[in-house]
Amino acid sequence: MSRRRKNKHVPDRPKAPVKCDYCDREAERVSGKMIYPHRPDLFAKNFYLCRPCDAYVGCHPHTITPMGRLANASLRRAKLKAHQAFDPFWRGGGVSRREAYQWLADALGVSAANCHIGMFDEDMCRRVVVACHERALGNVQEPQS
Repeated sequence: MSRRRKNKHVPDRPKAPVKCDYCDREAERVSGKMIYPHRPDLFAKNFYLCRPCDAYVGCHPHTITPMGRLANASLRRAKLKAHQAFDPFWRGGGVSRREAYQWLADALGVSAANCHIGMFDEDMCRRVVVACHERALGNVQEPQS
């Protein structure tokens, strides 16, 4: 019995080798057991890891396609903060995830196609947090150019 993939728009594998943004080395594909040895629920998940930089990224479910860019500890913390600020907007049910990402793209001055926290650097993650806090305070933030 084959498993049906939820995200049909995600390819089964990356288009090119996954490279580390920090050292430009090719990342190795590893299991979740290597990244999160204390999380048996993640053992079967695929990740890419750059050992020298301690940078890694998880893959979309049932694929070997990375969900974003490799992240070191500092970037992982920044992405976590960005998701903590942003995700409640669409998880609360008031807007769809797509609508929330369109709002975020407009607020950051990027295209919706390029608006993915998994691909952001630390500066963009900080901008996500600021935009979300401004929205939560009721301040209208005009899209930046």
